[in-house]
Amino acid sequence: METITRQDREILRNLARKQLEYAHSSRNAVLLRQWEALAQGRRESPTVRLLFSNFTHEVITPRMQCTGEAARKIEYTLLNTLVGRELFDDDTPISPTYDISWHTWVSPFGMAAKITRAQAGNGYHVEPVIEDLEEGFDKLKGGSFGLDREGTRKTMDLVQSVLGDILPVRMVQNALCGAITNPLVHLMGMEAYYCSMYDYPELLHQAMDMATKVYEDYYDFLEKESVLLPTCGISPLPQESFAFNQELPAENVTKTTQCWGFLESQETTAVSPETYGEFVYPYQDRLVKRFGLLSYGCCERVDAIWPDYLSKWSNLRKLSVSPFNNEPQVGEYLRGSSVVYYSKPRAEFVTNPGPMDEDALREYFKGVCQAASGCLFEIAQREVGTIFGDFSRGRRYVEIARECVAEYWRP
Repeated sequence: METITRQDREILRNLARKQLEYAHSSRNAVLLRQWEALAQGRRESPTVRLLFSNFTHEVITPRMQCTGEAARKIEYTLLNTLVGRELFDDDTPISPTYDISWHTWVSPFGMAAKITRAQAGNGYHVEPVIEDLEEGFDKLKGGSFGLDREGTRKTMDLVQSVLGDILPVRMVQNALCGAITNPLVHLMGMEAYYCSMYDYPELLHQAMDMATKVYEDYYDFLEKESVLLPTCGISPLPQESFAFNQELPAENVTKTTQCWGFLESQETTAVSPETYGEFVYPYQDRLVKRFGLLSYGCCERVDAIWPDYLSKWSNLRKLSVSPFNNEPQVGEYLRGSSVVYYSKPRAEFVTNPGPMDEDALREYFKGVCQAASGCLFEIAQREVGTIFGDFSRGRRYVEIARECVAEYWRP
């Protein structure tokens, strides 16, 4: 086990004390009541957060002080936990624990994608491993999954030895994922994937079935290995949300049907609802049956596939609503239901250079809030690439969003 220097240890312990202070603050108590209200289906006070996963180079790495590799990993996690509240004063809840997940993995096709990433920014280019599905189909076979118990325990022991008297280590679990179209497009490229729907529909069905079976076996594996954990409270959900709910057990989880799941298929957002229904929905439906609750969607349009497909899932509790949707229409679909309208507003108001156009921002948020009126409502500003290193800009953005919720959203 890598040792942590005395200096790094003190840096980590000071951060842990700060997290504990936030966790026990009266402000955190208010936030927890907001999140619990959403979980209980009460339309009281929507949450507003500015998510920073695309600009950690501005809010985390420049603030790191530790020198050792192991210490820096812990420091990164602590700073990541604090950003929303410390820098932006948004509605991120803070746990009085240091959270760790089991080191597990699953690969639906068992082969690595070749991706060239931009030197600056988040863009990338897929270098197809499979040019033609018929010619390259055999390459898809061999999906795999696994668990690193020893690595997980070493991480737990290290953190406990440094911080355990301040922040106890807590094992948490993210939602169970079942991505198929995303890894497939990363192997084929978008054009070949779309053409395969027409040229090789039976082979594409076989590929989708193959990946679905890998995930089903992976879920069985997690059950057999007894590593499933509660997915509730301040536990993570994909798309950077939280697992607050009143329906899943808070202890003694043994089946995947007692856990949150997450699915999306943004790669098929340009096909017709009928095509989604033919090539994607049947396989997602198999995975949904393995989940207790479901969070769905990334940046794709969900308005077009709601009536005939997504609305059929009775365990759906959170729906991603990106700006590519007819947002008022989605609001009509979700109004009065138990499904959270998980809004991902347009990001350019905060990422455009120069002073923020606050009037334009307010007008935009007015529309978002009106669309989501009558819905369980959660705002998560994602897809932000920069705030130009200006923390006050992010804080002001959150303030304006909150003001618009107060003025324009109606329960």
